[in-house]
Amino acid sequence: MFSLRDRNLAREIISNLKEKDLSLNFMHVCGTHQDTLMKHGLDVLFKECGVNIIQGPGCPVCVTTPREIEEMILLAREGKTVATFGDMIQVPGEKQSLRDLRGEGCDIRTVYGIEDAVDIARREEDREVVFMAVGFETTAPSTASVVQQHPPENFSILCCHRTIPEALDAILSMGEIRLDGLIDPGHVSTIIGVKPYKFLTEKYGIPQVIAGFEPLDLIMAVWLLVKQIEKDKPKVENEYTRAVKEEGNIVAQKLLKEVFTSTDIKWRGFPVIPESGLILRDRHQEYDARRKYEDILSKLSGKTFREPPGCRCGELLRGLIEPQECPLFGKICTPSHPVGPCMVSVEGSCNITFKYSKRKIE
Repeated sequence: MFSLRDRNLAREIISNLKEKDLSLNFMHVCGTHQDTLMKHGLDVLFKECGVNIIQGPGCPVCVTTPREIEEMILLAREGKTVATFGDMIQVPGEKQSLRDLRGEGCDIRTVYGIEDAVDIARREEDREVVFMAVGFETTAPSTASVVQQHPPENFSILCCHRTIPEALDAILSMGEIRLDGLIDPGHVSTIIGVKPYKFLTEKYGIPQVIAGFEPLDLIMAVWLLVKQIEKDKPKVENEYTRAVKEEGNIVAQKLLKEVFTSTDIKWRGFPVIPESGLILRDRHQEYDARRKYEDILSKLSGKTFREPPGCRCGELLRGLIEPQECPLFGKICTPSHPVGPCMVSVEGSCNITFKYSKRKIE
């Protein structure tokens, strides 16, 4: 295995790329990949090589829809104890965020994981605790594991889990941008393995590489994609072999199938994407907050929730623009005063770009 901090190898690959007169667009769907690209100046290096790398819908907080935010806000207003991750609490709703509601006296808890929310429900039996479960195939197994352990009756889940391959299919089928290759997410791939991406190459003839998160991982991913294009032999290649197995995590996959079923679901910035959402199976319906509080949530029925005025997070998540093309970026919209979720989340492209925009390239 090559050294993950081998500067000489990195320079050699970059030099070889620059000699190839490339003009390619690659997309990744992972906030950690975006952070690595920006932190180490790889985005600039790749552009010098003729390779443009775009961040797609790889931020779980960012793709969570305004309606889902409003569901949690409504439950909090109705006296439920709402528990979720810190980033979700800061995402602006139509008029307020969950953080704003906390300031008004609503019971909003920041947790590090679903287990923390279950502990709250056990300790405070007089409270109805609702956990907002966001994330892709990486975090969904934790939700599934808790459900199978039969948490207390005063605990429920507002499930907002989504799956990555179906989102990639949507991006490619929409055809809004030209993509020459995909850098598939390492974290998700440790769970699902290699096979779930193969239909994309069969359907669209697009090269793919599963990549890790070190700078050299991404450099190698770009190199492997370029070699696939040169040979005109697209496939799914696993660069992240030190963590991703061909078959993925079989135990986690079984757990997901036992607890969840797929559903059509909207993503922020996208139309409904078929079978890209995960919902609890009927046998676990007692933990489904949407069923448990159907009467309360029916107040949102028929309502349309739009992006904040001027916010272009939807276009950003589809890879149509870069953060600096949004007129609010760095002016009205900053990490301390976010307008859209892409500036809130540490995995959001706007947040990452803002953080590193003034740093010297390494």
